[in-house]
Amino acid sequence: MSFVETVEAAIAAWQGMSPPSAQAHQIAIDLEASVKAFEKVRDRLRFEDEPASFTAALQATKE
Repeated sequence: MSFVETVEAAIAAWQGMSPPSAQAHQIAIDLEASVKAFEKVRDRLRFEDEPASFTAALQATKE
């Protein structure tokens, strides 16, 4: 089963309906492209150079 078929099957299972239009089908196709793009950068994004919390960010910018 393709990604788009899986998404549409999940919609049918959880919502009890098929995608209502060609536009909804296209959104499922676009979602696949987004997921693949995130998979490409998985484990490469790091936050070492950024504060871990809002409080730490405030302290880092405090004059």
